[in-house]
Amino acid sequence: MKKNFLILIVGAMLFSCSQNQLDRTIFIPDENNRNLPEYSEWGYNSFGAEYERDYFLVSNQIVPCKILYGNDQMQFSLHGTIRHNQEMVLLFIFPSETMSSYADLLWLNNVEIDLAANDCSVKMLQYGIETTLDVLSGSLHFKRAQLLSIDDVINRVILSGVFEVNFLQNGFPTTISNGRFDMGITKNVFYSIP
Repeated sequence: MKKNFLILIVGAMLFSCSQNQLDRTIFIPDENNRNLPEYSEWGYNSFGAEYERDYFLVSNQIVPCKILYGNDQMQFSLHGTIRHNQEMVLLFIFPSETMSSYADLLWLNNVEIDLAANDCSVKMLQYGIETTLDVLSGSLHFKRAQLLSIDDVINRVILSGVFEVNFLQNGFPTTISNGRFDMGITKNVFYSIP
């Protein structure tokens, strides 16, 4: 009895450790631009983009991605830092199929969103101020959406892709380019409003 109880505790600890490993951010530098993470499809919870002459990057202190579904729209948000660890959020809002759980995100496999379309918007949150960007052009391409199962139990959906957006900021053209993301989405970061 004690032996079985000990095995159960050790198994729970190992599962907890593996969960923590899956939820952490892994930043592997791109070989062509070491300031950005390489593009991957492993659920590394990482993202990065060039923001003019700066970088918008994932941070180990911030949950990197949250998804909200409601009113036939999806909000895909990237939470990171820019300029000396100043927090920033980039929020993409676009029409979506009905979703009630994170497993429904599989519909995004190889879906490309035109960010300049009338039914899409991009917002930026900096210094506590939310701004809707005046988008000139841009795209958000979910190159791959795949399920990750552990012991035949669905654990998360891995969303991987690329993005760029050109917009007017204070009347001047501004660019976020060369963006890439690789996220492991669980029920802890996916929300559906009925």
